[in-house]
Amino acid sequence: MTALAVKHNAINLSQGFPDFDIDTELIKMVNKEMKDGNNQYAPMPGILRLRHTVSKLIENNYNSFYSPEDEITITAGGTQAIYTAIATIIKPNDEAIIFEPAYDCYTPIVKAFGGLVKAFEMQPPFFDIDWDMVKKMVTSNTKLIIINSPQNPTGRLLKHQDIEQLKIITKNTDIFIISDEVYGQIVFDNQEHLSLSKFPELKERTFITASFGKILHCTGWKVGYCLAPQNLMKEFRKIHQFLVFSVNTPIQFAIDSYLNKNNLNLKLPEFYQKKRDFFRTLLKQTRFTLLKCEGSYFQNLSYQNISDEKDVELAMRLIKDFKVACIPNSSFYSKNTDFKTLRFCFAKKEETLQKAVENLMKI
Repeated sequence: MTALAVKHNAINLSQGFPDFDIDTELIKMVNKEMKDGNNQYAPMPGILRLRHTVSKLIENNYNSFYSPEDEITITAGGTQAIYTAIATIIKPNDEAIIFEPAYDCYTPIVKAFGGLVKAFEMQPPFFDIDWDMVKKMVTSNTKLIIINSPQNPTGRLLKHQDIEQLKIITKNTDIFIISDEVYGQIVFDNQEHLSLSKFPELKERTFITASFGKILHCTGWKVGYCLAPQNLMKEFRKIHQFLVFSVNTPIQFAIDSYLNKNNLNLKLPEFYQKKRDFFRTLLKQTRFTLLKCEGSYFQNLSYQNISDEKDVELAMRLIKDFKVACIPNSSFYSKNTDFKTLRFCFAKKEETLQKAVENLMKI
């Protein structure tokens, strides 16, 4: 969709990246580290002082401790952390349960290692999970459950009842969990992000993956991290060592300095909630129906009252005729299930969002 947006000179609200500049202070810090000679391989698990900072960040936010030495690894972005965690868990014929619509890397990675994906389809407008149905999906071959909260593409947050059901399903089993918490610091309306690090029964079986790109507005730098108990992280690192080994050294040093300069608080909920609210207010002038957005930087819209077109067809028409690019949510379902909803990214300048909505108002 990004390529089509460029081809048709459309406003790109499809791919999840900001169109505003990152903090120039962070750029200066990277430049300083390069000039200071921090340009060679970083240690395989990542710069130790950055791992200490991540440990403090998790402890401050979720009252949960991960050892910087043995339970935190710096990765080449969140997706590489997910890939490595799946590779650590899945063997041929193992089953993985995912919740769709889902971030599109989960399924192909599971399949790459010979695993079988079982998808639970969440439906608009609320994208709730029927845990009784999920329990029926579990078999003796189930080795992995992948969750994502705040969820991409729906913006849904896991609630306490979801956490309790996860505990019930995984108790006394050898099922592992990957908790994709890449948007964990982008939560709205004073709600709580329920990181699985907060729950000991789940923490012991969980790989948590996250990305600095999302919280520092620099998705192209591809630096993230993975958290896991020592016994799991030991296995994770066996793969990480020969997959990536070392992640961008000067950027690791700079991220550490930047996070500590800001006292580990980047005020992301306020920053992105302002953008969400601005975008939603504008969208109320269109014929689209707004779905709930509890976190992340994605807003979903229903067009059931506008058109009977397939979501892919409408998304293509929006690019060509109205010069706005989005993502049709059927692409996030393995069966291409079409509930007539589209995903728009609001991690953009206000003028970008305003111009996009002006175009959408013409529909």
